[in-house]
Amino acid sequence: MAVVRTEVDGRRARRQHNRAAVLDALAELYSEGTYEPSAAEIAQRAGLSPRSLFRYFDDVDDLNRATIDQQLERARPLLAVDARPGDPTATKVERLVEARLRLYDAIAPVARAARICAWRHPVIARQVASSRSYLRHQLERLFAPELDALGPERAPAVLAAMDALCSFEAADLLRVDQRLSRAQAAAALVQTLTTLLAGAPVAPLQPPAITSR
Repeated sequence: MAVVRTEVDGRRARRQHNRAAVLDALAELYSEGTYEPSAAEIAQRAGLSPRSLFRYFDDVDDLNRATIDQQLERARPLLAVDARPGDPTATKVERLVEARLRLYDAIAPVARAARICAWRHPVIARQVASSRSYLRHQLERLFAPELDALGPERAPAVLAAMDALCSFEAADLLRVDQRLSRAQAAAALVQTLTTLLAGAPVAPLQPPAITSR
């Protein structure tokens, strides 16, 4: 019986090792800018045969989902902002921007992959939507005093603008498309968020006009 138990434990350990190797391989490919690799590319990077990939995952979409799950779980501790609603506005803005850019640095490859996969994978789409909702509510809680001071007409527009500025997509635009350094991106975000919260005139949100043709 001991021999059988050893064999079973050995197979389980190999399975766990190989599964982890596949997840790490796909995460590496994401980090290199390959967001939709083939099964053959993933298997080669993991040191396995393409056929063996699907002993551990249902299909490539299932593998993408598992990899995105793993990487986001590792980044979860970075979601926290070292500030409280009662802190000075300047302190909250600076610490929020630092936290969001730190999160961006950690998850940029997997976040891009998640957005590429989301349109065809409902589980990943819900993941992306849930993350966006969490981060928006984090802003709403942290800056509740400032938003309350703006009043019910102006606060929704300011919160919407802040949410867009603090999004992954905005960080990607600043860092990649506009090629700003981390310090330059941080300065741009701090200045813009501070201006918004200082009460600069912002038109209240209006529903889009519908024109007939």
